[in-house]
Amino acid sequence: MKRLLHFAATLVLAGTAAMAGAVDTNPPEGAHEVVRQATEAVMSTVDEAQAYIDAEPDRFYDQLQDILDPVVDFRGFARGVMGPYASSERYRSLDPEGREQLRGQLERFTEVMRVGLVRTYGKGLLAFGGSRIEVPELSEEEAAGSRAAVRQLIFSDGSEPYVLVYHMGRDKDGAWKLRNMVIENVNLGEIYRSQFESAARKHDGDLDQVIAGWTAVEIETETET
Repeated sequence: MKRLLHFAATLVLAGTAAMAGAVDTNPPEGAHEVVRQATEAVMSTVDEAQAYIDAEPDRFYDQLQDILDPVVDFRGFARGVMGPYASSERYRSLDPEGREQLRGQLERFTEVMRVGLVRTYGKGLLAFGGSRIEVPELSEEEAAGSRAAVRQLIFSDGSEPYVLVYHMGRDKDGAWKLRNMVIENVNLGEIYRSQFESAARKHDGDLDQVIAGWTAVEIETETET
């Protein structure tokens, strides 16, 4: 039997934060602990949503947004998707008016990605309520670095789990933030960047049109069971 795992193309993203009041209010020190606590908060929300999602879908997505906002680097992810169009080199090459315009474009695109990713991600997660999820520990060497790739294993009906890899990095305050995600060997950041660059070429570099018309690509990952 084929199982389909649907996720949006824009970081992001199987939970990487702790819901306020749902977990320890002290920020976890390690990338593994951030993902582990976030996974518990997200899947608890998914399980509870089964009873009300049809009548109150916005309630579910708002709760997911609250969980993900503190630890997902949506701005960094959006800037990465924009690629050379939001690079430091391009920013420095612009006059003051152009720099202000680019800052505004980045802020708008960040919000578009933030809302779109969480909603599409949430739809995919609803199919996995009640599934067993494991977050393997990092090695001492992996945990000591400034970047870490944390794996998440989702066990559904098949013998082999779905594998998600969360690429984490520290922000300027030392807190771990989600920077990118790989789902079953599909790199979301690369997929979205390709999509953005294609749209930018189509619109002759008019980023306002690209952002206004942005629709995240849906990624399907199939396994046989």
